[in-house]
Amino acid sequence: MSEKNYILISATIFALVALLHLIRLFTHWSFQIGAFTIPVWGSWLGLLIGATLTIWAFSLISQWKITHQ
Repeated sequence: MSEKNYILISATIFALVALLHLIRLFTHWSFQIGAFTIPVWGSWLGLLIGATLTIWAFSLISQWKITHQ
């Protein structure tokens, strides 16, 4: 697997995670691990981190294309 494919797959997974957090924020899904309920602000944090990692990964793909022509 090349670096480009690895980064693309990572970006896709991060985007899906961010999208799920966004959906949770709009639908008010509850999320529980064992006896611990994850608060809604956790999805804001997850959305921020997921979106940041997605943007970073896609910018790395753009840089990779420039350097590997």
